[in-house]
Amino acid sequence: MSPRVRDGRDAEFYDDDDGSDVFERSTGYSRPRTKVRPDYSKAKLGTVLGVDRGRFEVLLDAADAGAGGTPLTVRAMKARQLGRKGVIVGDRVRLTGDTSGNTGSLARIASVDERTTVLRRTADDDDPFERPIVANADQLLIVTALADPPPRPGMIDRMLVAAYDAHIAPILCLTKADLAPADELLAQYGPLNIPIAEVQPGGGLDAVRALLNAHITVFVGHSGVGKSTLINALIPDANRVTGEVNAVTGRGRHTSTSALALALPGSTGWVIDTPGVRSFGLSHVDVDSVLGAFPDLAEIATHCPRGCTHQSTSPDCAIQAALESGALDPARLASLRRILTALHG
Repeated sequence: MSPRVRDGRDAEFYDDDDGSDVFERSTGYSRPRTKVRPDYSKAKLGTVLGVDRGRFEVLLDAADAGAGGTPLTVRAMKARQLGRKGVIVGDRVRLTGDTSGNTGSLARIASVDERTTVLRRTADDDDPFERPIVANADQLLIVTALADPPPRPGMIDRMLVAAYDAHIAPILCLTKADLAPADELLAQYGPLNIPIAEVQPGGGLDAVRALLNAHITVFVGHSGVGKSTLINALIPDANRVTGEVNAVTGRGRHTSTSALALALPGSTGWVIDTPGVRSFGLSHVDVDSVLGAFPDLAEIATHCPRGCTHQSTSPDCAIQAALESGALDPARLASLRRILTALHG
């Protein structure tokens, strides 16, 4: 058997005695790997506004946008070196390639800066895989209707858990206030000391705008609660598609199909619209993440036994003991326990 063709990189082919080709690994030269990685710290910086079929809409920072600092949006693809690393709305990314923003141009997302926050959910409570939704937001606006469809406190509680886990400040926005009073929900969520806004068709939105100014706020809500209608009222050029509630099922139709970041007019704030959800899995969240949003109760909980669920029947629960001694607000503790119940399904 003698050499017939040699590949100068990593292989040789031989003619076997029967004339067939035999492949053998070569001991010859191969290109050495390097541990040196490209430095993209000086590449142009921008924020991901939207994702559509593997293409990303990125708003360049003013300093990198060109003459006069005019806002410039470019289309980009994810560079191969990022591998399976996901890029989501809100990410701060470094761009190479064609960043002109001209028709047909395509930049490359070469790296993703460290995220300050990540809002996650799972498909359900048995799903072990987290799904990052939005990066770098600092507020979560939970939109729920007071009627048509009726409020779902269990869903609200789950979204609150997700906010606390992500260290994002929650806000509760009650829509369709012309159809039903908000008294019951105000009584339920008032003890949490979170902002609560009520809106109705044709009503003023100044209170909501004040809450959103100078913040990056994610809007979440189950289908049909009026989330897209609210965004269109706040941002007239948004043109988010709205839907109606099914008269039989009482459920809304999904109208937003992907997350999208939108600048709030007359403000330094940004709004991120997300698709309507019918479930909000929390398998990625633990009890300590929820307690972290209740610092007064978290301090007491340090005296609880390991594995304590902090419910009224939990043996030797320090929080329950504090309640019985009159040291706690019963309504606030009830709110915590309701949210922990949502976490445990």
